[in-house]
Amino acid sequence: MKINLMVTVFTAWDYQLSLLELIAFLVSIIAVSLAVFGPRKTWHWWNASSALYGILFLEEKYYASAALQIIFIIGGIWGWFGWGAKGATPAKLKVKERAIWLLSFLVAWAALYPVLKKIGAAASLTDAFGFVGSSIAQLWMVFEKYEAWPLWFVVDTVYTYQFFHGGQYLTSILYFFFVLLAIAGWRNWLKKANQ
Repeated sequence: MKINLMVTVFTAWDYQLSLLELIAFLVSIIAVSLAVFGPRKTWHWWNASSALYGILFLEEKYYASAALQIIFIIGGIWGWFGWGAKGATPAKLKVKERAIWLLSFLVAWAALYPVLKKIGAAASLTDAFGFVGSSIAQLWMVFEKYEAWPLWFVVDTVYTYQFFHGGQYLTSILYFFFVLLAIAGWRNWLKKANQ
């Protein structure tokens, strides 16, 4: 029996929610909720949600967001082995490291934007911002750096706007929820990093 994941589960105010988006939403909620506390099993959920959203983003022509899911899956495998059985032990980046990462972020964002614009991506500026910011935040999660959470806060705020503006309302709600979880993760990991 073949299941069509793009089938519409329900329609409200001309918004058609697909089965794929609904499942991806639920799995993502579990993944990011777990990440706040840092258990190792976070990564299995993260990989599943990334695979589901990768398919959805390709359908919606958010090319950078779709490619980002591959980075998330690689990071998820790396994180599983890197965190160890006890989960994350957050630490802080040095000031010089933060400056280097910020410069890298700006250069990569400026380089990716025209590429996405040229290939006809649905939201070139915000998708480039989200791709670069999420890639860095994912690396920081793997390296157990608390600064991942403030960066997730900014990136998820931009994605909340992007998906709302693009008509993916449930995904926009998901990213707004991610903004709230980023605040919780920021507080929790900062407390641990300061110990």
